[in-house]
Order: sequence, then structure tokens, then C-alpha cells
Amino acid sequence: MAAAIPAYDLALDELCVALSYVTMTKVPVYTPPAAPAPAAKAEEAPKKDSKDDDDDFDVFGDDDEEDEAPKESRAEMLARLKKEAEERTARKEAKQRTLVAIEVKPFSTETDLNELWKKITTTVQQDGLKWGEHCHLEEIAFGIKKINMTFTMGANNSSDDVIEAIEAFEDEVQSVEMLSMNVL
Repeated sequence: MAAAIPAYDLALDELCVALSYVTMTKVPVYTPPAAPAPAAKAEEAPKKDSKDDDDDFDVFGDDDEEDEAPKESRAEMLARLKKEAEERTARKEAKQRTLVAIEVKPFSTETDLNELWKKITTTVQQDGLKWGEHCHLEEIAFGIKKINMTFTMGANNSSDDVIEAIEAFEDEVQSVEMLSMNVL
């Protein structure tokens, strides 16, 4: 069985004719004018031997002669990389903050909630713990209100420790619930 002959392509034939026309005619090619070479620099530069030029030429651009500094061993490199990683994680943890929203329910309706909020924010203190500037009093039912408040804490703090410290006010606080916890 004979191979299929491709169909005649007029565009290919026109392209071949155009190429042959370009190669047969002498079309002027634009060449930019050369900049005049400074004569003073050519005279000042000392001439080198042709043998020295071949020795100094490096095809790949490696300067092995200048890079003779002793390299660190694998153990030293691993120790250095480990130290750098620990520094990066320490910086990252220092910046990491968590926003926690809690609600504090009082024991009785006669409890002054603003005073309770001030007492909580002044007595419960830890490193990296910052209380919100305001609290929101929300009515539950039958004249009983609860305190909605927020605080931010660092990576080394625990929200459970803060909640336990608030629940330690047994005469004034009935319960503390965490509403939300968002990593900033």
C-alpha cells in the first residue's frame, strides 16, 4: 500500500518563492555605525603575551584560585542551620497572637459587673496577656446580665489558665465560657 501523498499547500509554495527571491536579490542590511574607539586607552594598556591570555580565560566564569577558603564541615553546617531555624521560630512565636472572646456569668443580679470587669482585668495578669479596653454587658434573662470581654495572648499563654484564674473569684463568678479563639 502506498503512502498517502499530502495535499498541495499553496501557502507553502508561496513561502518558498518568497525566500528564494530574498536570497537571490541583494537586500541591503542595516548595520549601526561603530563608535570611535578611544585611542588614549589603547596606548596606555600594556600588551600581554598571547599565551597568558589563553591561560586567564575561563569559559564558565569559575574563579577557583580566589575561592580557596576552607568550607565548613557537614556537622558545622547542620549546627548553623539548626540555630538559624530556632531563631526564626522564636521570632515567629513572639509575633504570634491569639484573640480570645469570653463571657463571664455572675453569681447574683446584685453584682456590679463593671467593678467585676475592672477587678478581673487588674488582678488576672500574665506575661503576653493583654485585656480588651471595653466590655459588653449582655442581658440573659430576668434581669441577669453577663460580661462579654476579650483578651489577646501570646503563644506561651494558655486560655485555660486565664479562665481558671477568673473562676477563682468564687463569690462573684458563676461560670466562664470561651466564645471564640482566633489566631492573629
